[in-house]
Amino acid sequence: MNLSLKQYRNIDLGIMLIILAIAEAVITNAARFWFPSEIYVLSPMIAIVSIVMMRWGGWAAVQAAGGGLALCIASGASGKQFAVYCIGNCFALTALALFRVFGKEKIRSKPSLTLLFTVTAFAGAQLGRWLVGLALGGTVGDIVKLFTTDSLSLLFAIVAVQLARKLDGLFEDQIAYLLRTQADRRKSEIPDYGDTEYGDTLGGIEI
Repeated sequence: MNLSLKQYRNIDLGIMLIILAIAEAVITNAARFWFPSEIYVLSPMIAIVSIVMMRWGGWAAVQAAGGGLALCIASGASGKQFAVYCIGNCFALTALALFRVFGKEKIRSKPSLTLLFTVTAFAGAQLGRWLVGLALGGTVGDIVKLFTTDSLSLLFAIVAVQLARKLDGLFEDQIAYLLRTQADRRKSEIPDYGDTEYGDTLGGIEI
């Protein structure tokens, strides 16, 4: 069965969103049960949003907002917190600016640039949450609390994204990945059964 690139992208985004939502719910409820007095927060949001930004660019806003929504639902957040996390998380996409500066391939292939990309996404999300919170009556000092309580999430994101670099195609622009794998198949003289009379495909993904 051939999929259009749009269908492939939507399925991929959906899978990533489901993984993130389940992880946020499990981690939030586990922390509330086992560590009710702990101030630190662990969230996979930045890790997954960073990976999706590399794969699909600005479509990562779906995971940024969805991750915030899942976290708020799991934690029983107030209306203000829904706004802070769902809108504020989307500021993680400021890291997309680094694609224009360095290019996706350099960020993917160089550990130092991958680290910069991940930290920028984290900082953007924290600043976004702070700005939304400030607009809704928060204080200037809240920025310190946001960075401090979410420091474990940054550490997790750094490790997770660096590991994702090692897995073929995971932390990679998906159009570039599909083109690369198609070229590899042709070089190894493996028939591309995705090619049909209906047009060119990338391993069953129509372009």
